[in-house]
Amino acid sequence: MLHLSTTVIALVLGFSFVAAQYDYDEVLHKSILFYEAQRSGRLPANNRVPWRGDSALGDQGENGEDLTGGWYDAGDHVKFNFPMAMSTTALIWGAIEFQEAYQAAGEWQNVLGQLRWILDFFIKCHSSTNTFYGQVGDGDQDHAYWGRPEDMTMARPAWSLTTGRPGSDLAGEVAAAFAAGYLLFRDSDAAYGFTLLDNARRLYEFGYTNRGFYSNSIPNAANFYRSSEYTDELGWGAAWLYRATGESLYLARAREFTSTTAVAWAFDWDSKIVGAQLVLSIAGDAAYTTPVQGYLRQWFPGGTVQYTPKGLAWRQQWGPNRYAANSAFIATVAAKYNILRTESLNFARQQIHYMLGGHGRSLVVGYGVNPPQRPHHRSSSCPNTPAPCTWNEYNAPGPNPQVLNGALVGGPNAQDVYNDSRSDFISNEVACDYNSGFQGAVAGLKFAGMRNW
Repeated sequence: MLHLSTTVIALVLGFSFVAAQYDYDEVLHKSILFYEAQRSGRLPANNRVPWRGDSALGDQGENGEDLTGGWYDAGDHVKFNFPMAMSTTALIWGAIEFQEAYQAAGEWQNVLGQLRWILDFFIKCHSSTNTFYGQVGDGDQDHAYWGRPEDMTMARPAWSLTTGRPGSDLAGEVAAAFAAGYLLFRDSDAAYGFTLLDNARRLYEFGYTNRGFYSNSIPNAANFYRSSEYTDELGWGAAWLYRATGESLYLARAREFTSTTAVAWAFDWDSKIVGAQLVLSIAGDAAYTTPVQGYLRQWFPGGTVQYTPKGLAWRQQWGPNRYAANSAFIATVAAKYNILRTESLNFARQQIHYMLGGHGRSLVVGYGVNPPQRPHHRSSSCPNTPAPCTWNEYNAPGPNPQVLNGALVGGPNAQDVYNDSRSDFISNEVACDYNSGFQGAVAGLKFAGMRNW
């Protein structure tokens, strides 16, 4: 499809960016394919990523529990459940709010399939009321390996949370994913919805009762995804349980941990404050609308967040696209509930269009003009089997042999300079959490277009 990337020029803060006609349907289709490419375990017969196969079929818990499935985190092959759970909750939230957009794009069954895939894995990880497996695979050993997940031979230990090894942050986040999943599936599969809600209740109670940081209980995770606090996840999980059940207990706990005044720095795998505030605002607690507005205004042009010359709201060097896309997603959900609708949608369009090519090139693999060709991603860097895949492929100068369709790369520096190099994992790695808010924002923009907003 032709992407009209030079037709409409808009001015924001004295700089220009290209507002184009983008194919949101294609972006949604390919973003879902990215998650399919991240799957671990035994792939289904309808696998649509021909260069992926069954992998990590021996993943198991300390007592032999089946821990196959889930998503590989990024360009590696570890299953880090903390960012994986945040990705899941954000994706489900987008599917709940923007179902009509997914349906109109012809992607509703595909997104449901991916969300069920990951929720099934989390059910496995919740092997008993007071046990939840938080990570599979040693991050240090994994990162020393460059190759296909199908060819891995290293040991893949699993670490669990228990009453003696607490993790309120991880438990709260997965409880949020389960509760949101209940809302998504309850009408189409009541039994599955009940299973999700039951897991949400039990896991939340475990996290609420047994306080602590998951990354203290799983030290290997601390080198990669150290949690800075757990109160935000306890508020976030309770907010989703309140939305799912309407029970006053969960409203009280959501309010216990969620400020009506704090303005969050970002919405990401480590910070759920603005997410909880927005869920509570949607649920009818008007006191939480003000901090959501404050969050959005800091991201809007003229706010406190730095902008690149070409228009990306740039929070920090590592994964700036992720921060801007996640805030664009918050903005599209807020717009649906008439919170700063016009400004929110203008901001979201600007940020998502930047990533889709509005600043001169696409930052989404397999989409648009001059997209990334060398993402820092092991399996897509490998040639077709039986050719070997080693660190030689990492160092190869050419494009990745496989196209990792739909993957959003980390992003440029503060001057819009992007380095399409496999070795640049800061600007050119991909990750499940990078795509989660991005996909939701794209669905939200399509939804807004359907409403003529």
